[in-house]
Amino acid sequence: MKRTSIIFLSLAIACSAPKSDQEIFSEQQREVLDPVKDIELEVKIPEMEQVLIDQGLVNVEEKIQGIKVELKYSTTDNFFKQDVYGDLTKAYLQPEVVELLKKAQKMLQTEFPDYTLLVYDGVRPSSVQQILWDNLDKPDKLKPLYVADPKKGSLHNFGVAVDLTIFDTKADSTLDMGTGYDYFGYPAYPDREKQMLAEGQITKGQVANREILRKVMTANGFSGIGSEWWHFNAFSRKEAGEKFQIIK
Repeated sequence: MKRTSIIFLSLAIACSAPKSDQEIFSEQQREVLDPVKDIELEVKIPEMEQVLIDQGLVNVEEKIQGIKVELKYSTTDNFFKQDVYGDLTKAYLQPEVVELLKKAQKMLQTEFPDYTLLVYDGVRPSSVQQILWDNLDKPDKLKPLYVADPKKGSLHNFGVAVDLTIFDTKADSTLDMGTGYDYFGYPAYPDREKQMLAEGQITKGQVANREILRKVMTANGFSGIGSEWWHFNAFSRKEAGEKFQIIK
């Protein structure tokens, strides 16, 4: 009994004794090296992206496996040579449009396993449309030839239009479509392909690549336009106005 009391007394003294420098250093070291202690790993969503989410739009990459996105208006690699999207780097569209695009992607990869769709632009908020309109160095009467009047809006503003191309994952490059994105001129016009072929402005191979894109898009509910090989609409202007609101 006496021996037991001595042991307890020794332990009590040891516990109440001042900590050595090594013990203090070790405790501080554990606190510093703890990777998760008292750290909030919260990812902040860019302001413009949050606005799109709040208006019911869907992130294309979250819903479509393998699709690629390179928002040209988040860079200076566009007709206006301006970055007007800032921190926004993800493509958003109306949920119904994303479902159609998902089918187009599936069809493309079924026929060409090495190919995937590459989105250049999706929804374009009306606030951005206004920036483009104001900064376009053209007379007002000519501006509608290059960008939609923000007072009327475009199908991009409704989130039902998409600009895109095809990316070859094996070659690690986009297919040659004859012109780059946002090229304003007849070589980019689907309506002028026969003329441009005859004049040697584009090649049969480039037209064949465009036809692959047109095929998968139109077979799944999209329609192209005559002046831009990269632009496709999921709804008409009338349908878009009846079904959706312009995205602010």
